Amino acid sequence: MTTSPGTRPEPRPTPETAHFWEGTARGELRLQRCRSCTRPYFPPQPFCPRCASDDVEVFRASGTGTLHSYVINHRPAPGFRSPYVLAVVELAEGPRLLTNLMGVEPVPEQLPLDLPVEVTFETVGDAALPVFRPSAR
Repeated sequence: MTTSPGTRPEPRPTPETAHFWEGTARGELRLQRCRSCTRPYFPPQPFCPRCASDDVEVFRASGTGTLHSYVINHRPAPGFRSPYVLAVVELAEGPRLLTNLMGVEPVPEQLPLDLPVEVTFETVGDAALPVFRPSAR
């Protein structure tokens, strides 16, 4: 885990997201899956966004995926050194996650779509945020 510079806001878990933040504290990326239609989903919520069933389970995701889309932000923001990469990662399990991409130069030439990525965790206060970096695969 790395520590974020500056005053990046700390997440505030809710009853619906507690399992997610408990997982990140343990170095796990957790998703939910509907037991009725078997579809995994993100963000955390108490019912399936596809079929509205409340028969859901929490599972540990692989932590791998691909870069689906990104923006290189050149404007300063609390806790970030600009420029930095805001990324949409498509997880191997299917859901997409808005996150940061670290460990890569923030220029388009280094950010091909479908770039294989893997999760890592950044400490912000008492929380661990899932961020991604290019994977070795």
